[in-house]
Amino acid sequence: MWLRLAALAALAIAPCVHAQAPSPIVPPDVLTLDDAVARVARTHPDLRLIDARRGGLQADFDAASLRPALRAGLDIENALGSGDARAFRQTETTLTLAGVLERGGKLDARRTLAQARIDALALQRETQRLDLLADVARRYLAVAAARARKTIAEQDIAQRRRTVAGARQRLQAGASPESVVLTAEAALARAELSRARAEQQEVAARQHLAALWGERAPRFDIAPADPLALPDIADAAELAALLDGTPELAQFADERRVREARVRLARTAATPDVDWQVGVRRLQEGGDMALVGGVSLPLGAARRAGPEIRSAEADLAALEIERESRDIALYSTLADAHGRYQVAQLDVQRTRTDVLPRLLRAEQAAERAYRAGAISYLEWAQLQSETTATRRQQLDAALDAQAALIEIQRLTGQAFVAAPAASPEGTTP
Repeated sequence: MWLRLAALAALAIAPCVHAQAPSPIVPPDVLTLDDAVARVARTHPDLRLIDARRGGLQADFDAASLRPALRAGLDIENALGSGDARAFRQTETTLTLAGVLERGGKLDARRTLAQARIDALALQRETQRLDLLADVARRYLAVAAARARKTIAEQDIAQRRRTVAGARQRLQAGASPESVVLTAEAALARAELSRARAEQQEVAARQHLAALWGERAPRFDIAPADPLALPDIADAAELAALLDGTPELAQFADERRVREARVRLARTAATPDVDWQVGVRRLQEGGDMALVGGVSLPLGAARRAGPEIRSAEADLAALEIERESRDIALYSTLADAHGRYQVAQLDVQRTRTDVLPRLLRAEQAAERAYRAGAISYLEWAQLQSETTATRRQQLDAALDAQAALIEIQRLTGQAFVAAPAASPEGTTP
């Protein structure tokens, strides 16, 4: 969860003494992971772009629903000739109305194809939404990771300060050279540098997260969270069963309807349309009127439609292969993410219960031994470094598990799990 830092209120002037006094700081707002997801879902241009495409597809549907236009014509014959046909003496004028009689269900096929494209838009938006949610979760996790690294650095600083104090105590007692104090102070400085680096990483991660909803100057922070709290998940077989319902595979059902509509539309071209024409002709010689009409039918329509039909049928046949290939790729990614999660979860748990408690007891025993002069500074410092490195290794494993969990949620299309709350033990034992 994130905390938005409120702006400082203006300085108020006390009327009695005309002195400036700062007003109380407004408590910062809390930005949870759900809030971040809601902001992205509401404002991200990728989702709004898909929504904007609906209007264009609806216009395509309206255009596909139109029948062929009627054509009005005027024919003039025997005009501006010579002899008896000079000027307009024998001119005959014909007023016509022509059109096309569509055959083979072309209108229904066009409408079906246009509607299939509109229906496919919903799943395209859902797929895009899941990808964005995964991106939100990853960026949110990056902020939590930077804060956890800062916590580890502060724990390391506390250890190093005890080392510096112990080294100075032994220096004053004449039991240790000054170089030991300087070495301990250098180790403390490195720990402080690690904390400063984590603080800068947190700032950068917050900016990266806020960029998803267009905020250029983020003023929020996250609430306490424990990246080491990893929930138990179902086995790979149960998760794989959820893949069939994921939008990424469900899109193939909509795509199949689109391609089937294309095949149907291509097949209608094998049935030729009938061009018809009717009109009224005025005979100049006697001033009489007569009806005229005609029909025409193109030849070889089935032969000309053949290549388009074969192309549409080949695309339809290839769709099942594409789905099979995508299914294999999704399952491979899911199996990899599931394995990574289980390995990292085991690493985090065993480090918490078996490794870190022993290292902490060893570090405390080393501190007592050093102050008593039983061991050297290097032995104590080495244990401190080992403890800090183990904490960082545990955090890296937890972050890998969290990233794998995000990927699993994206693949299966399930709701994202909120960031875990801080455990009673804290981020480290």
